[in-house]
Amino acid sequence: MQTAGWRRGANDWRRLLPLAAGTLLLGLGLFCAWQTWLIAVEQGAAERVEQSQQEAVRAVGEEIAATRTRASEALATIDPIVQDDPALLAAAVRRRLPQVLAVEVYSAGLDEVLHADYRTFGYAKAAQLLAAQADDGIAPVQSVSVKGERRLSLVLPLGPASQPRAWLWLEFPFAPIKQRFTAVSPAGGRLELRQGDERGELSLLATGSSAATLATVVAVPGSSFSVSAGRPEAFIVLPRSWLLAACLAVLGIAGGAYVLWRRVHPRGSPDLETEEIMVSDIKLNQPQPARPAVREAAPAAARVEVDAGIFRAYDVRGVVGKTLTAEVARVLGQAIGALMREKQLTEIVVGRDGRLSGPELAGALADGLRAAGIDVIDVGAVPTPVIYYATYRFETGSCVAVTGSHNPPDYNGFKIMVGGETLSEGAIQDLYRRIRAGDLPGDGHGGLRQVEIVPDYIERITSDVQAERALKVVVDCGNGIPGAVAPQVLEGIGCEVIPLYCEVDGHFPNHHPDPSDPHNLEDLILAVKKTGADLGVAFDGDGDRLGVVSREGEIIYPDRLLMLFARDVLSRRPGATIIYDVKCTGHLKEEILAAGGSPLMWRTGHSLIKAKMRETGAELAGEMSGHFFFKERWYGFDDGIYAGARLLEILAGDPAGRSPEEIFATLPKGVSTPELKIPMAEGEHYRFIEKFKQSAHFEGATLVTIDGVRADWPDGWGLVRASNTTPVLVLRFDADDKAALKRIQDAFRAELLKVEPNLKLPF
Repeated sequence: MQTAGWRRGANDWRRLLPLAAGTLLLGLGLFCAWQTWLIAVEQGAAERVEQSQQEAVRAVGEEIAATRTRASEALATIDPIVQDDPALLAAAVRRRLPQVLAVEVYSAGLDEVLHADYRTFGYAKAAQLLAAQADDGIAPVQSVSVKGERRLSLVLPLGPASQPRAWLWLEFPFAPIKQRFTAVSPAGGRLELRQGDERGELSLLATGSSAATLATVVAVPGSSFSVSAGRPEAFIVLPRSWLLAACLAVLGIAGGAYVLWRRVHPRGSPDLETEEIMVSDIKLNQPQPARPAVREAAPAAARVEVDAGIFRAYDVRGVVGKTLTAEVARVLGQAIGALMREKQLTEIVVGRDGRLSGPELAGALADGLRAAGIDVIDVGAVPTPVIYYATYRFETGSCVAVTGSHNPPDYNGFKIMVGGETLSEGAIQDLYRRIRAGDLPGDGHGGLRQVEIVPDYIERITSDVQAERALKVVVDCGNGIPGAVAPQVLEGIGCEVIPLYCEVDGHFPNHHPDPSDPHNLEDLILAVKKTGADLGVAFDGDGDRLGVVSREGEIIYPDRLLMLFARDVLSRRPGATIIYDVKCTGHLKEEILAAGGSPLMWRTGHSLIKAKMRETGAELAGEMSGHFFFKERWYGFDDGIYAGARLLEILAGDPAGRSPEEIFATLPKGVSTPELKIPMAEGEHYRFIEKFKQSAHFEGATLVTIDGVRADWPDGWGLVRASNTTPVLVLRFDADDKAALKRIQDAFRAELLKVEPNLKLPF
């Protein structure tokens, strides 16, 4: 019986072998046929992308040539009488070229360019002007950025190029170039308009799939531009020869079909081996048990348990490994992707700070976004303001900064912008709702590309902000990610930088990266005094907040800095709205009014402030925490590094030549406290504030309740509010003198203890 069973098994295997071999050959043949099709399609796609590239080069070149021709013809018609007067000449050019944005006249020998301070004048501008002399008057057209606006720059001689009477620098709108370039279809690939050489190439415009790999470059005649082209990479494992792939396909399919056919039609009749049949092998009329129906279970969608407490008012934030994991980051990415798909947005910038958990969380977030069908631009480890800048630079309108900001090392989180709106409150809770409901798309195949954005960010600031004299400044980055960028920016605007704790270290070994806490500024104050620096600046963990100390070691609180910024902005934007949060001094309103501005107090929170700026069109905003938002000459997002550069520009460019201490002394101040905090259980601080609003009574004070309770008297004010980032009550007091400060604190003490008699007060 055992021998018979063995023989039957051996025969079964012999019968199955041809079936397996034929199926394998047929499968390989079909795979090769698919590869043949991919190779043919790829070659056709490459030709179409190449044609689009040539069309883009031709379109941009034609627009450049037309602009140069119009400008040359206009110069040829100018009356010789005005050609020796630069002002009259510039005015005549403007009349003949209404579309020109800027006209500058330089001498025939370009002496003023040769002896210019290129840091102020601009290296690229000087190079373009000097190239005109070397290139027979035909300097390549290029693009320049003027206060965030992209323009086309052109240099032309007045008269013959060999003996010009003068040289003219002309700036035209970049929009016609953009219109001609974007009108060209990328044909399923990707086209990028770039400027510069391989050492300093700058991407100006891009169309098509972000997943395409740029391969070929064609220069645009008469310019420093080039058009790069790439096609999406297909999954091709065979050599890229359609003839070879086709031969392999034919061999595989034919071989597999033959083997399967021979199995069905064997040659001759096989010799049948007679088996001895045992009586025990036969079961007569025994009913076979019915087989139960087999039902294959559908795989259940994996649900990730997410702590609702990490979804806060301004961002998503939690403790790594506990409330915040890679899985949480991934589903958050899917939720953000779902929101973007509803808004028909397809591309997002993702970056991270220097925390140890950043790479894992940022990678998981990107995976979730890509699973939702969103293309990701990864800018790597950079300060949060650089991520915001990249969002504007690449015109995505959406970004996520993976950052724990000023929180302890074991924290991390996500600051989120979608469609130009920084998510807060209800929009943050909507992401939690989507995750809890499992409303998470996972069928997408978003692309991923990594971009180096820091040099562009530094160039953008240093091309606009300059210090007229070299101030010596100590820069304390608290081992946060600003250490990789801030010193370069401040050196670039013309200051002497003394770095302090600028090595990026996610353990924060020296002090906590939170400049709003005076204890964290002690080392900076000591360093400023020891080095004889003019002042010291400090940044928080992700670089969106600024702290400042004077030469004498005085902390210049952000509400006083906002007075200085308001004066500067209002000198160019009279009547502009200036927003400040409820924690700022009462003197700020008076200073804004005195400078000709329109003051507006608003709720604390970077996302809430930015939303109010969009609503009111404000040119400047600031918070007591050190967030500053410049719309004038910048983009309106909170940027501690840019704010530091603007501060140094103001201090170094004082018309009266005053020292920073003398300028700070003009900013009114009273007797004030830093932010005082009362820890509470999670959620209890919100309930306390609601009770306090109902019961608080302050004789003779004006109450403001847009964010907690603020009581203003003629000689000072006090505030208590619930923090939206940590479970604490935040208090601050400010008055004209110590007696008034004590009176206000006593009044608040009585009202606070009326709500909770056992409350431990820090004042």
